[in-house]
Amino acid sequence: MKRRLLKIIEYPHPTLRHKSKPLRRVDAELRDMIRKMFELMYEARGVGLAANQVDLPLRLFIVNLEAEPGRGDEMVFINPVVSRPKGQVEMEEGCLSLPGLYAKVRRPERIHITAYGMSGQEIEAELEGMLARVVQHELDHLDGILFTDRLSEASKLEVRPELEEFEEQFLSRRERREIPADEQIAARLSEIEFRYC
Repeated sequence: MKRRLLKIIEYPHPTLRHKSKPLRRVDAELRDMIRKMFELMYEARGVGLAANQVDLPLRLFIVNLEAEPGRGDEMVFINPVVSRPKGQVEMEEGCLSLPGLYAKVRRPERIHITAYGMSGQEIEAELEGMLARVVQHELDHLDGILFTDRLSEASKLEVRPELEEFEEQFLSRRERREIPADEQIAARLSEIEFRYC
């Protein structure tokens, strides 16, 4: 697989709807890509970033609630599984793949997560508050779900004009050949999955 320049992709890029596959291996190149994901997340002032937001079909995401290098905890979740949801809370969410768009999303208040860290250690924890919300948002990404999919019907109508604007920009960039055709994207994702999944 040739080295690629990672960047955050925006809605409605097809990889955002691709269901990520579990990882079977972590190599030096993947570690480099994860480091680059942190850099991109900090540049965009985000607190979480899923692999498919940088056009990688891999079941992993990163989190740092401080959104700043050198502060807070840099967390890597590989092959995460969430269970035992408790409570419900509604909070405003945004997304680095939908910059500038915010809306209130209802999610479980507390969750249980199991995953693996970068060096293969098992992670098991009860999460609540902001960390629980970010983990659920990023896990949705790995299943091809965007936070806008979880909005009430009234909220979906409210954000529709902004989504249409993203769609128009995407088509315009594709016409200028800045974004490959769906078939090329699918072939590249398969190549990455063959290597890591």
